[in-house]
Order: sequence, then structure tokens, then C-alpha cells
Amino acid sequence: LLKEEQAGRAANLKNRYNKLRNIWKELKPDLVLSFLGKNNIMALSTATREGIKVVVSVRADPDMEYGSRGLKAGMLATFGKAAGVVVQSKGAKAKFPKYIQKKCIILPNSLNPSFIRKRYIGDREKKIVMVARINSNKNQEMVMRAFKDAAGDAFPDYSLVFYGDGPDSIKLQRLASELGIRKRVEFKGNVSNVAEHIEKASIFILASNHEGMPNSLIEAMSLGLPCISTDCPCGGPRDLIEDGVNGLLVPVGDKDAMARAITKVLSDKELAERLGEQATKIQEICSPDVTNSKWKKYFDRTMED
Repeated sequence: LLKEEQAGRAANLKNRYNKLRNIWKELKPDLVLSFLGKNNIMALSTATREGIKVVVSVRADPDMEYGSRGLKAGMLATFGKAAGVVVQSKGAKAKFPKYIQKKCIILPNSLNPSFIRKRYIGDREKKIVMVARINSNKNQEMVMRAFKDAAGDAFPDYSLVFYGDGPDSIKLQRLASELGIRKRVEFKGNVSNVAEHIEKASIFILASNHEGMPNSLIEAMSLGLPCISTDCPCGGPRDLIEDGVNGLLVPVGDKDAMARAITKVLSDKELAERLGEQATKIQEICSPDVTNSKWKKYFDRTMED
């Protein structure tokens, strides 16, 4: 904290409020774009007092991003002042009151260019991959149990590979040993050039309990991997995947449904190929050129209104 921000909580809030108002007065921006919980409330509380238009972006499940009583009250009191509210899914929009929904627009995430390439054609590596922080929300534990049920005996050559790190890494390594699959579960940690590591995999899995718009799923679909995802709130995967067409959706936390989906993809190569081919069409929606153009048009329109 800065020296002037080391007073009490109320004094800190007042100092930051005044500092932001002074910044807006000095810069006189045409538009302010703010991201995430408390920042959105602060931007709306200050910039709109100076007659500046503010667009706020809610990146996660609104019930989680504004989960505390104070944050929710601040959101309800300020979002009506926004020039626009950018959300990531239909489900996220639906969680706001009607007067805020009228201000909402769904704009896609931009794909990392390294994931825009021609789909790999050829024999796929016998790997099922996840790319996520290793914690309870990402639910690697459920996937391990489903993997044992689906691939334990029927597909003995397949391995389950986790990319990412997190607080549950050691716990999951122990669980793999308890389940008798430790030799078939790999913990790769954080890696660079993720696309090169996963593009030849047989299946990509997202098993989260909650997500906004999952970038890892968008990236895996862009590479043309057969993807299985939980149909988690607030609806990001459901907006990306048409079940059975360009991926498979399973209920949140449903180990048996996940195991059935894994079995379905591994036992039907034609289905796997079809899902992967259709998944690559996400590039037409989320490529940087397309996405950036949508954001720019939205900003231009907002500033003209």
C-alpha cells in the first residue's frame, strides 16, 4: 500500500475514491473500461460523477464475483449508471436484475494466436488432458475417478495428463496411488507452449464446478480436440458446445456421466473425429481479428450514444 493508503479501511476507501476522481479529471477519457468486482463499482462511483462513460466487464459467475453482501449492494447501486455491461455468457446475463440486463452485451474472449492453426490429422496420442489450476473448483479428483472407471481395464494404454499447478497437487498424487492408477496419471505442472503439448491428445476435459467463459476450452476446441465439459454455471461451456455436435456436455460433479462420455469418445473414432472437426469452427467466432472488431464496434457505438 502507498503511505497515504495505510490508514483505516474507510479512510483508504475515501483516499482511493478521491485519487480516481482526480485521475479522471486530469485524463478526461472518452470511455473507461473496467474489469472485475470491486474495480467496477469504484469506476462507476467515480468516473460517472465526472460525466465519463463507463463500461464494466464481469468475467466470472456474477453470484461469485459479487458474492458478499457488500459487493452485491455496491453492484446493484452502481451498475445502473454503466454505459454498458460486458458479460461472457447468456447464463451470466440472466443473473442480473432486468434493469441491468438491458445494459448487457455478450462479447467473446479473444483466442491466443498460438492456438489458431490447422487441426492435427493423424494418429492421436493416447492421452486425456486437462489444462487448469489444480484445485477443488476444477475438479480433477472427479476426472481421476471417472478415468479409472472408463479406462482402467477397457483402455489400458491411455494416460490422464494434468497441465497446471495448484494447492491440490500432492493430494491428487496420493489419490492416484490409492486408486491404483498412479503410473497412468501425469502431473506436468505449468508449461509454456501449451498448444504443442496438447494438440495431438485424444480428449480434452474441463470439469469445473463454476466458470465464466473458459479460455482453456476455447483453446482446445480451436485445436480440434474432442472436448468433454461439465455444463457448469454460469453457462460458458453451454454457449460453446452443442452437445454431440462439437463436443460433449455432462452434469457438474457427475462422475458416472463423465466416465460414460470418456468411453463414448475413446470407443468411437468417427465420433471423436467429427467432434474435433466441428470444434475448430470456434476460430470463426473467437479469432483476435473477429473478437477485437466486435469490441471496437461496441466501444465506438457506446461513445457515440
